[in-house]
Parts: sequence; C-alpha cells; structure tokens
Amino acid sequence: MKNVIVTQEQLNKLVNVVKENEIGKDSMAKKQLFTIATLAHKMWESMDDNEQLEDWQESKIAQCEQAIIAVVKEYMYDEFVDDNVSGGMDKLDFDDLIIGKK
Repeated sequence: MKNVIVTQEQLNKLVNVVKENEIGKDSMAKKQLFTIATLAHKMWESMDDNEQLEDWQESKIAQCEQAIIAVVKEYMYDEFVDDNVSGGMDKLDFDDLIIGKK
C-alpha cells in the first residue's frame, strides 16, 4: 500500500465520520487507539527525516512508546503462549507486533 497524504481538513472530516459511524460502537480503548494512531501517523508524515524535536517532546514520545509496547505485549501474551513461542515474551521480536496480523 502506498502512503496516502491528506490535508488537516480531510483528516478532521475522516475522524468525525468514523467516530460518528463505526467507532461510536467500539470501546473507549479502541477509540483512543484510533486517535493515537491517526495523530502519530499525521505527525510522522509531516516531519523531515532529520528534524529535531524539543527535549520534552522527545521524552513524551519515548514514554508513549514504552507504554504502548507494554500494553500490546500483555494483550498479545496469550496468543504467543498458545503458539508455543519458546522463551515467552523475552523472545518477542518487534517485527511480530504488526497490528492486524493473525
């Protein structure tokens, strides 16, 4: 899939339509994950490769990364145990953490 670039106005419209239609039926966590993913992707697209952020911004991003990794690992733990992954979570490869992969 190729990258899709949208304007801020288009992104806002998309977020509103999805929230009103589909996501309104989902859990609060799912809504929050959608917001995090959407905004993080938008920021990632707008940043230059060598762009530096302020220290406090980098710190918040690092904290968020560690928090989401902890949640995803715990959420996916049973799936890895069921697949008889030897070594448990210590052997988890970040390449395996692809949203939607079954």
